[in-house]
Amino acid sequence: MKKSYLLLHLAVVLAGFTGVFGKLISLNEGLLTWYRVLFSCIILFFILKIFKIPNTASGKEKLKIAQAGLLITLHWVLFYASIKYSNISIGVVCYCLTSFFTALFKPVIERQKFRLSELGLSALTLLGISLIFHFDASYQLGIILGVFSSAVAALYTIYNERLAQRFDSIVINYYQMLAGTVCLGAILPIYLLYFKADSIVPDLKDTAYLGLLALFCTVGLYVIFAEVLKKIPAFTVNLTFNLEPIYAIIIAFLFFDESKEVNLSFYIGLAFIIASVVLQTLISIKKAKNK
Repeated sequence: MKKSYLLLHLAVVLAGFTGVFGKLISLNEGLLTWYRVLFSCIILFFILKIFKIPNTASGKEKLKIAQAGLLITLHWVLFYASIKYSNISIGVVCYCLTSFFTALFKPVIERQKFRLSELGLSALTLLGISLIFHFDASYQLGIILGVFSSAVAALYTIYNERLAQRFDSIVINYYQMLAGTVCLGAILPIYLLYFKADSIVPDLKDTAYLGLLALFCTVGLYVIFAEVLKKIPAFTVNLTFNLEPIYAIIIAFLFFDESKEVNLSFYIGLAFIIASVVLQTLISIKKAKNK
């Protein structure tokens, strides 16, 4: 279990760089996401071939995996749009609502009872987000996109938890990235009619950033993510990912000087989010000891 928690926090660190690459790469959110899933798909294809990873999934099962891939692709489009219309700090803080939506969606999807502890901890996160929401009206569009992004991310995590129990994590991520590449690529021409892009083909710098984003923050991150879900519940995973903003915000403050763009309510809201993560971690440790 300790190894799983260490892997989980490694994934959180990698996730902290995701928003940074979203800021560094000049492409719009649709193109950025498409190149991300394309590069990731290519990397995963070679990993499957080189390491001869067995693929026992049937055609119907591959389709189910692919459907989850459409959720993560949509999440990324909304996530990067949130960053483009606000900043890194806002985009990654909104992602913290994923645990709130998980606590709401999972009992409905899996026909379980609502857990008061999960709803209570999620309420702390929601309070933190609400404080951040009011700090600057100019960022409200970015925040709204971020909220929708976290709702989609919650659905992805719930469905991916089931897949992780049955299939190899490399296989899961390959078919998810393949589905994202094909489906987003199909609608991209229409998307670009409404959301204009200065450039369609990435330059050398953007290509390098996309390569790093695909290798470490996509393939590495989501393979770890799938492995962790075999041992740790989806709600705990999503709540732990609320620490992602800490890493991303530190980077944003150091390299993008975003500390000038936030005020006291932002920091108070962030404190509530951190408190929810700490409390959930303590509860999880206590449950593990009892078992």
